[in-house]
Amino acid sequence: MKFTFPAILVFLFMSSCGSGERVSKEVFEEVNESMEVKKLNEAEIFEAAMVWGDSISTEAQQQLLGQLQEAIAEKGVPGAIEFCNVQALPILDQVSKKYEVEIRRVSNRYRNPVDQPSEMEERILETYEYNVENGLESTPNLQKIDEGKAYLYSKAIVIPGGLCLNCHGDPQKDISAQTLEKINALYPQDKATGHKVGDLRGMWSIKIQKREVVKRM
Repeated sequence: MKFTFPAILVFLFMSSCGSGERVSKEVFEEVNESMEVKKLNEAEIFEAAMVWGDSISTEAQQQLLGQLQEAIAEKGVPGAIEFCNVQALPILDQVSKKYEVEIRRVSNRYRNPVDQPSEMEERILETYEYNVENGLESTPNLQKIDEGKAYLYSKAIVIPGGLCLNCHGDPQKDISAQTLEKINALYPQDKATGHKVGDLRGMWSIKIQKREVVKRM
């Protein structure tokens, strides 16, 4: 009988437990996972995490924008403010659960207080802010966290066009009185107006477990 290297390890591990003992599914998966990690080098896993973070952030953005545009078409901009207030976080939760990750949109000029950045996120945001202010490219970023057991993926969110200014532009000329009234009612701590096209709106922050990356490689 010919075993591959991983199969030999699993066989030896199971044999060491004794013929009268059964290996739990959790233990078996943990051993198998550790072997998978050993077969891949850190650079390969890191690159895969970056690609995956890009894909997840793109999907989350498309989900939000698609449903937001439908809300605008049906209820106008004030109605879209209500839509964001009620549906934005559940949409992100759905994508988070789909990929077993934690997705946030964070900003120093937040609208919803839950979008305030952590200390680490704030440092990354400051780098993106510097890049935008100085005409430098803001590329996605990936950092190891939790003692190397997870990654934090981030990507800048920039105001792409005039449509966004209906909610995030100059209150004196871009935002209608009705929309502004709705913003003030739903977000009394709002800091997300006064933007212009090209401004940094915030960033995607996605916590990705290393084991989830390895599973998909």
